[in-house]
Amino acid sequence: MIKEVTGDILLTGAQAIAHGVAPNDHFDRGLALSLREQYPAMAKDFRHYCHTFGPKAGDVWMWGTVDHLRIFNLMTQDPAKTLNGHPGHATMHNVNVCLHNLEKMIKEEGITSLALPKLATGYGQLDWNEVFPVIKKKLENIGIPIYIYSTYVKGQKAAE
Repeated sequence: MIKEVTGDILLTGAQAIAHGVAPNDHFDRGLALSLREQYPAMAKDFRHYCHTFGPKAGDVWMWGTVDHLRIFNLMTQDPAKTLNGHPGHATMHNVNVCLHNLEKMIKEEGITSLALPKLATGYGQLDWNEVFPVIKKKLENIGIPIYIYSTYVKGQKAAE
């Protein structure tokens, strides 16, 4: 089941949040920044993961909190061309690969519910009308509630 909601994704009751980033992302804009502010250890662990494993666009890295929230970092964007540069734009190819990998990880981890923003449409610059059908096709039949935060309202809990 996929349901579009309005609210603050950081207040979700879902077991997992997935969002788009780039390999070696600095987590300095948008939802990634909010996640870094709320979970500074995640950003530090992500940097370590990237330096150790050198992930590519299309990869997914999962991080978890002590209260069992899981955050899936979907590498929908191409990496920055320079060390301090901004990441490249997202691509539909990267989104497809990420969603394929996410589906597999959701099943392996036994995730029971998932919250997503309008994936790859902010700084990734993709068109939501192209991304949403791909999300539906890849995730609609995995048997868990999926909440798409299509409208962000800071501090407002969504009616999931």
